[in-house]
Amino acid sequence: MVRVSIQGDQAIFEVQGLHKLWAFKSRLKIPRGHIKSVRADPDVATGLWKGFRMPGTHLPGILVAGTFFKGGKRFFWDVRNRQNTIVVALDDEPYHQLIIEVEDPAAEIARLRPPVG
Repeated sequence: MVRVSIQGDQAIFEVQGLHKLWAFKSRLKIPRGHIKSVRADPDVATGLWKGFRMPGTHLPGILVAGTFFKGGKRFFWDVRNRQNTIVVALDDEPYHQLIIEVEDPAAEIARLRPPVG
């Protein structure tokens, strides 16, 4: 699971507990202006092929965590309970998307969604 906080113009994605070991990462800092869109998507975690792990952990049906390459793009995953999955699409960042499990998807989407206008 990932805990999200906002500090000024930065969104901080803090990987929790043992997920740090599985994901090989503990924290991501993303400027809020680089967040293109945010959506809930529990179905994104279904299926077997997430891409090439670089590094990461994938136990089908149980856990996906870490950096994965697919279609020439880099993705960060940390999902165990797919019902709480959100997808954060990014611009001008090493990762194309963050696909993460959060405690309250609706609340995080509201906090992270880019302003309209």
